[in-house]
Amino acid sequence: MNSVTPQLDILGAVSADRYRDVVTAAVARTAARFATVTTPTTSTPAHVLRERIAAVDLDIPLGNADAAADEVDRLFSAEAVWFHHPDSLAHLNCPVALPAVAAEAVLAAVNPSVDTWDQSRIGTEIERRVVRWAAGTIGFADGDGVFTSGGSQSNLHALLLARQAATSAPVATSGPAATGRSAGPGQRGRPALADLAVFATASSHFSVRKSAMVLGLPEHAVVDVATDPAGRMRPDALAHAVADARREGRVPMAVVATAGTTDRGCIDPLEPIADVCDLEGVWLHVDAAYGCGLLVSPTRRHLLDGIERARSVTADFHKSFFQPVSSSALLVREPADLGLAAWHADYLNPEDADEPNQVDKSLQTTRRLDALKLWATLRASGATAVGRAFDTVLDVAAEVHEHVRRHPDLELVAPTQLSTVLFRWSPDDVTDDRADALVAPLRAALLAEGRVLIAKTVIDGRPCNKLTLLNPGTSAEQVVAALDHVTLTAGRLHAALHSDQTTGAAR
Repeated sequence: MNSVTPQLDILGAVSADRYRDVVTAAVARTAARFATVTTPTTSTPAHVLRERIAAVDLDIPLGNADAAADEVDRLFSAEAVWFHHPDSLAHLNCPVALPAVAAEAVLAAVNPSVDTWDQSRIGTEIERRVVRWAAGTIGFADGDGVFTSGGSQSNLHALLLARQAATSAPVATSGPAATGRSAGPGQRGRPALADLAVFATASSHFSVRKSAMVLGLPEHAVVDVATDPAGRMRPDALAHAVADARREGRVPMAVVATAGTTDRGCIDPLEPIADVCDLEGVWLHVDAAYGCGLLVSPTRRHLLDGIERARSVTADFHKSFFQPVSSSALLVREPADLGLAAWHADYLNPEDADEPNQVDKSLQTTRRLDALKLWATLRASGATAVGRAFDTVLDVAAEVHEHVRRHPDLELVAPTQLSTVLFRWSPDDVTDDRADALVAPLRAALLAEGRVLIAKTVIDGRPCNKLTLLNPGTSAEQVVAALDHVTLTAGRLHAALHSDQTTGAAR
């Protein structure tokens, strides 16, 4: 055992050479993993992984950075989930752009925080420039925004701004509010939180309802708007829902339209939804966490027509812009809207400060310069290259849809406008109940094997499996080969589960 008490290695002038050696060795190990992995993850049982972690005594150090980096490689990287692998098909995780990875390394070492200008200086200017560029892709000529940790935080921030806007001015009331409190006809007052209503579809991201809870809204605050057969919000149903809410004495706070639902990958019709919001004077937020790559698509930008009429937009660059987690932004059409939730402290961001303190706009205080990763990507390759890569993913998804549609043992559950594939193993001689019952075991068996990763969900009350394609390096042929393995695995599972059935008996 090392008799010398280990000292904390701090990066600085005297350790610059040591930093280069340690990080170079770690990068070399990781590069070797990327070059040699053959499956998206391993078949190591979950209980073994837990036992390995439990066996590590965090109070007994290894003694140096080299040993720690080697342990990270052996303990974590050897068992990681690799999203660049063509058989990683389960979730909205993307392979990442190399320039962004290089920028990430710089961020980790320099460790800036962009909450106040004096902590980041040019870093603040980089984020502000990237935000203006991103707002411009939406069509916000004078827009603003701020980087966040992810789509959930971006949605929370947007709904906070909408709540502040809805409760900052008196409104006319014509009868009892939803809470039961009395309000005379024509009486004006600020709406209570219990009176606010948010309109979304059942397919909207779960963070919409969670945000409502965090913001102190009642459970019934989020109103589910009816959808068309493809899962998209119906503008006529929205208009009726808003009118019904007003008749009940409730105050429409926001409409959340989704540009890329998590399961179906569908896009709500933004233009007619914006028409309703303009007519009713309701805040329109577009959750484009998934579909934001369409903003720079050379062929599919029209799918987001109307997004420029939103008051706020969520964009997850760590999805369809191929950035490392985390890289998301809340973007607003009117910069003044960000001031609705501003808070000032004399020691941090006094109101009379000359510097552009980003904490004025953010829910976070300490915050990474995640914009640097997108900056590096744009400077290296340009936005059109990002858009072409996302187009490639969508082209492959379309081919896979056709394959599933024609497959004798697979059922295509729903169409998509983006890159999800909803399917069920459902041969003609297998009952619906047994096909449904196989969805979860199939996903679990594939995960345990580690060879092909898929997800599961529920559509229209029935379970199904799901692929989410986000790798422009994966071909349709590779996905079809993965589906062949999925189909064979499903057949084996079904046979094992129902081995007591006699040959030829109804299954």
